[in-house]
Amino acid sequence: MTLLKIPIALLAVFCISLSAGFARDFASMDPALNSAKLQGSGKLTWWGFHIYDASFYRSGSLSSSEFALDMRYHKSFTGSSIANRTAEEMKKIGTSDMQAVLWGRELASFLPNIESGQTLTAIYIPQQGTTFYYEGKRIAQIPGADFSKAFFGIWLDPKTSAPKLRAELLGQSCPPPLFNEAC
Repeated sequence: MTLLKIPIALLAVFCISLSAGFARDFASMDPALNSAKLQGSGKLTWWGFHIYDASFYRSGSLSSSEFALDMRYHKSFTGSSIANRTAEEMKKIGTSDMQAVLWGRELASFLPNIESGQTLTAIYIPQQGTTFYYEGKRIAQIPGADFSKAFFGIWLDPKTSAPKLRAELLGQSCPPPLFNEAC
C-alpha cells in the first residue's frame, strides 16, 4: 500500500508544478493585466488532433474591458498558415472578404512559425488595440476595436466555429464588453 502512495504523491507534485509552469505572467507583458485572472480554458481539436490549449484571462474583474487569450500549441504551423486560417475564421463570423484578406496579410507579416509547446498570446487593451506576444516577447500591435473584435471573435463570438471551446473559455461569465453581448 505504501508503494502505491509514493507514485501518487510524486504525480501530485508533478501536476502542481506543471500547472504552475503554464501560468502566465501578464504583468511583464502589459501592466494593465497586472491582476489578470483565468476565466476559462479549453483545447481545440480538429479531426481528433489536439491543435492547441487556450486560456482566457480577464484583468481584475470579469466585467473588465482588458483581457488576454493565451494559446499553447501542440502542433507546428507556419506563421502564414496561422494568418490564413485566422482570416478564414474572421470571414465565418461576418468580416468582409476584403477586410479579412487585409488583416490576414498584416498578420502574416509578423506571425512566427510555431513549434509544438510554444505560445502565442494576444492582449486587448481598449486604448491600444491588440498586442501580440510570441513566447512572452512582444512581436506586434494592431490598433483599433474592429480588428480586435474580429480577431477575438474567432473564439468569443456566438458565431464561432468552435462553440465548445467558446463555452470553456467564457465559463459561466459574459464575454468582454468589446462584444456588446447581453448575458
